[in-house]
Amino acid sequence: MIYNGVYHLFYQWYPNGAVMKVNEIVWGHATSKDLINWTPHSPAIKPSRPSDINGCWSGSVTLLSDGKPVILYTGNDRDNHQVQNLAKPKNLSDPYLRHWTKSPVNPLVTPNAVNHINSTAFRDPTTAWLGRNGRWRMITGSQEGRRGLALLYTSRDFINWKQSAKPLHYSDGSGMWECPDFFPVAGNTSYGVDTSSFSVSVKHVLKVSLSDTSHDYYTIGTYDQVRDQYVPDDGFVQDDTAPRYDYGKFYASKTFYDSVNRRRILWGWVNESSPEKDNIKKGWAGLQAIPRKIWLDESGKRLMQWPVKEIERLRTTQVKWENKVLKGGGYVVDVHGVTASQADVEVLFKVSGLEKADVIEPGWTDPQLICSQKNASSVNSGIGPFGLMVLASKNLEEYTSVYLRIFKAGHKSKDHAVVMCSDQSRSSLDKGNDKTSYGAFLNVSPYQPISLRSLIDNSIVESFGGKGITCITSRVYPKLAIEENTHLFVFNNGSQNVDVLSLRAWSMKSSL
Repeated sequence: MIYNGVYHLFYQWYPNGAVMKVNEIVWGHATSKDLINWTPHSPAIKPSRPSDINGCWSGSVTLLSDGKPVILYTGNDRDNHQVQNLAKPKNLSDPYLRHWTKSPVNPLVTPNAVNHINSTAFRDPTTAWLGRNGRWRMITGSQEGRRGLALLYTSRDFINWKQSAKPLHYSDGSGMWECPDFFPVAGNTSYGVDTSSFSVSVKHVLKVSLSDTSHDYYTIGTYDQVRDQYVPDDGFVQDDTAPRYDYGKFYASKTFYDSVNRRRILWGWVNESSPEKDNIKKGWAGLQAIPRKIWLDESGKRLMQWPVKEIERLRTTQVKWENKVLKGGGYVVDVHGVTASQADVEVLFKVSGLEKADVIEPGWTDPQLICSQKNASSVNSGIGPFGLMVLASKNLEEYTSVYLRIFKAGHKSKDHAVVMCSDQSRSSLDKGNDKTSYGAFLNVSPYQPISLRSLIDNSIVESFGGKGITCITSRVYPKLAIEENTHLFVFNNGSQNVDVLSLRAWSMKSSL
């Protein structure tokens, strides 16, 4: 949230080591004036009451009508039942809100024999919104059998909550819905809107984190304020066929409305690719991705994402290329002049000879499989693979390739498919790491220039295709390509030449 000009990040944290114990989870807390440089504080909430003695789990902050913040969070109680609790700032004059007080009437909402809620699948209350009748509304994630649900609750005073007769939305066969997020997005603008905003030009987004897949999926639709029902638009289903925020490591995400800059900001947790023994040796595990601005694109059918503009303050030395040709057949060129272990790279590619693209097979419907089976090392394959080799060693014993590949729908077809990949298969000589190859379709026209941006920070690569249409986050731990021994390459392993209309690469300094 942002409160009195200060950004607050609350996060699930196990303070005693790198291997989480869910019964000892606390709410970590850090503050910032710019979303980039953060000051950590002592935990905002720790297990201490019968309603949360076995862990203070996920939840959300809401700014009440008077502007005061409150926290709704899931507590794992003394019986290991999941219940919903409330906390308020102890001292609103403290600019950093370092101390929080739990409500004496906790828990506010509980599973019981009357409501038949699964006590082990009832968690993660959302930011509340103010409805048409002056009542607050919030949802929690749950499941009944294989049905995933967003249970809906209403309240006039934020203390006494009543369960609605029907959930806000549900989907059969999707499994547990964790960390739901429900928010409005405005049409025809990239500006964000407050969580309680409603108008004819506003659509709504429901995001759920599916426990079965450990991925975040969203739908876009309409919120009926009278019936308190959310209906996804045609073509959307709230399950693992829905679009994802990010097609790599990105889970349990949460948005908030930045009222100062009129934008909605997305946070996401990036988990590890290293084995548990390595995490214990490091002393930590997991991190937050760089915060992203998120908005509805002009079609109204997908969300766009882009790193917050403040990240550009970390840029230092810049390298520029203009109008270079990447010749086909395995062309690789080193980008000199940047600190390749910490860099921000933006490239604009232009392809031609689209009639020479490989034909996509009818069964190739999973882009991640395409990226795994037709990876960056494929040479003379048509148009692509072409893109970036990041966190690379000098002689390419190690590299993570972020690239594009273009296929045509049929031998005589003028329709094409663009696939974006982040290939970790050669990212490290350490055989114990997860080296999954990630992939997604990039819904752009190959007849137009295609943009690719990668933010590189030692063990994490966040990539954005088509100005934020598709995002893929990778987590890698090279053994050779570290610090000053890290290189950045541009490559083309396809048979056709590819033009680099422009390349901008910046060394990035560290945040505080």
